[in-house]
Amino acid sequence: MDNIRIDRAGGVTTVTLARPASLNAITPDMHDELEAAFDAFAADPAQEICVITGEGRGFCAGSDLKAVAAGGHRSYPAHGYAGLIERFDCPKPFIAAVNGVAMGGGFEIALACDLIIAAESASFALPEPLVGAVALGGGLHRLARQIGMKPAMGMILTGKRVSAAEGLRLGFVNEVVPDAELLDVTHRWCDEILNCSPMSVRASKETVLRGLEEPSLAAAMSAQEHYPAFSAWRSSDDAREGPRAFAEKRPPQWQGRTGDPQ
Repeated sequence: MDNIRIDRAGGVTTVTLARPASLNAITPDMHDELEAAFDAFAADPAQEICVITGEGRGFCAGSDLKAVAAGGHRSYPAHGYAGLIERFDCPKPFIAAVNGVAMGGGFEIALACDLIIAAESASFALPEPLVGAVALGGGLHRLARQIGMKPAMGMILTGKRVSAAEGLRLGFVNEVVPDAELLDVTHRWCDEILNCSPMSVRASKETVLRGLEEPSLAAAMSAQEHYPAFSAWRSSDDAREGPRAFAEKRPPQWQGRTGDPQ
């Protein structure tokens, strides 16, 4: 891995975009490295949360157009831009710890995560129309779904850059923190998630995302029984351990795996 760093501690994988001189802009090789990193995270039963952050003063400035021009455009990997924006098959949580500018594809990476924790210096934009382009990495769809049509159009049609505080007000940022506290606060969020059953977390994420695709609330509630992570939770050790631990007045011991119903 020449362009990213991967660290694992407990159940948390941290993927750091490591091209600070170019504000961590994404190169063709970097797409493949990120695809491999996220594939490994998704397949590792010991890893429950993936944190994505950037080195230096930028989270990600989007695509590195100089690298693309020099090496020619390659097709994106199986899970799309940065190996993430079409990763619809992973029910584990992704958290963006945004340490600086998140522009274009960088903002789209953050929007593809389940949570965004932003440093006070962070800023966000889909500036593509300002250079005659269109944001093709899911940002147009995700932003409108996450904050509503009119606020999203206000950002999209102008290419306007917004601060972390404005992102919090608009609703796509979960928490804004002093720059020096970004990773500590992100780890606090991780710890709170890890207190929960991994099976329940995966089932909850999948049910929310797949339910939004159903034509109605009634259809979503009817269909959830058939979602894979929901079904796995139903037959899991965790589904029995939670009530048992509560009744015995002790902390639950999560197994994070499917078991045989008893």
